[in-house]
Amino acid sequence: MSKLKGVRGAPDILPRESSRWQRVEDAARAVLRRYGYAEIRTPVFERTELFVRGIGEGTDIVEKEMYTFTDQGQESLTLRPEGTAPVVRAYLEHQMAAQTPLVKVFYLGPMFRRERPQSGRYRQFHQIGVEAIGSDQPSVDAEVIALLSALMVEEFRIPDVQLRLNSIGDAACRPQIRDRLLRYMRDRGAQLCPDCQRKLQRNPLRVFDCKQEGCQRLVAEAPKPLESLCQSCADHFAQVRGLLDLLKIVYTIDDRLVRGLDYYTRTAFEVVNPRLGAQNAVAGGGRYDGLIEVMGGPSTPGIGFAIGLERVLASIPAEAAGEGVREGVYIATVGQEAHRTGLLLLQELRHRGVRGLIDLEGRSLKGQMRQANKERVRYCLILGGDELTKRQATLRDMAKAEEQPVALDQVVARLLKLEQSGKS
Repeated sequence: MSKLKGVRGAPDILPRESSRWQRVEDAARAVLRRYGYAEIRTPVFERTELFVRGIGEGTDIVEKEMYTFTDQGQESLTLRPEGTAPVVRAYLEHQMAAQTPLVKVFYLGPMFRRERPQSGRYRQFHQIGVEAIGSDQPSVDAEVIALLSALMVEEFRIPDVQLRLNSIGDAACRPQIRDRLLRYMRDRGAQLCPDCQRKLQRNPLRVFDCKQEGCQRLVAEAPKPLESLCQSCADHFAQVRGLLDLLKIVYTIDDRLVRGLDYYTRTAFEVVNPRLGAQNAVAGGGRYDGLIEVMGGPSTPGIGFAIGLERVLASIPAEAAGEGVREGVYIATVGQEAHRTGLLLLQELRHRGVRGLIDLEGRSLKGQMRQANKERVRYCLILGGDELTKRQATLRDMAKAEEQPVALDQVVARLLKLEQSGKS
C-alpha cells in the first residue's frame, strides 16, 4: 500500500516551524490591539455568490483559482480566497455599523486559491488582514498605512522593505481613466499577452498589474490613473500623502500600482521585499468605497490590507522571528525520588506561567541535558540524590553555561524572577 501524502501546495507547518508562526502572530495581535482593532473570525467557506459579487466575475481569482464545490443541499460553496468579502458580509449581516460608526477589525487565518505552487505562493496560504469600515476620511487611510508600516518595519523588522502608494480614482473619474487607457491601447492591444487582452475588455486597469515583461514595457508609457483623477480624488490623495509625511512614513509613488481585485478605489498601496525575487509582494490593500453597496448594503466607505504570512516569515531575520531564543526550564533528575520532587516543582512552575519540561522516557542525565539543549530552554534544574540530601538543586543557565546551587524551597521564586527579568 502506497504512503499517503499531503495535497500539493498545502504544506504542513511542523512544531519546530509553528513556534515562529506563533511569535509573528502574537506580535501582530499586540500591535493591532494598540491601534484599536478587534479580532473577527469568519468561516473558511462561504456561498460562492459572495466572492463572485465581491471580488468580480471577470477576475482571475473567480474564473480560475477558487475551490468551489456543491454540498449535499445543492448549494454552491467556496473556500475563501481572500478575507475582505467575508468581513463585509459579516459587517452587514450583524449590523455592526449600529455598534460604532467606524468598525475596525482584523482577521488571521488560512485562505485558498488553486494557483501554481511556487516560492511564497501556496494553494493554502495564511493572511493577517485589517478592515476599517465606515469612514472616507484621509486620516483613516493614513492610520491603516501607518499600522502596516509599524508591523513591517518596527515589529517584524524586515530589511529593505518598500511601501508603494497610488490612487486609482473612484466612480466619478474611473470612466475617464479607462477611456484614456483604451484609446492608448487601441493600436497596441495586440502586443499584450492573451490574459491582458481579455482584461482589457473587462477591467482595463488590471493590465497595469501584469508581470509579463512585454506588457510591462507597453504600460510603462500608458496614461496612468494619477493623471486623470477628479479634483475630489486628487485632494483626498494629497491629504493622505500629507498625513504620511507628517507621521514620517517612508513611501514611493508607484503610478502603475492598481492591485489585483476589482473592488479597489482611490488609495492603493503595497509593501514589497526586493530580496524575495519575482514574488516580492508581502502585503497590500486599499480603499473599497463601492464594495458594500455591491454586496447589498448602503453606500459605505472602507479600507483595508492583507499580509501574506508565508512571505513575511521568509523575509524576517532569524533574530527578529525569535529563532535561537531560549525560554523556560528543563528539570533533569537522577533517581525515582528526585523525579517525584521534580514533578512537584514542574507542576508549580507551570501553574505560575513558566514553560517547564521534564524527562518522561527514562533518559540518562547526559541524555536529559542533550534534550534540554534541543528544547531550547534557558535554564536546566538538576536534581539527584546528593542534591536532595542537601535540600537543594543545581541551576544551570544554558545560555551562559553557568551553574549555581539553589535551595529547594527557593527554586520556584528564583526561576520566576529570572524568567521575568529575561522578558523585561
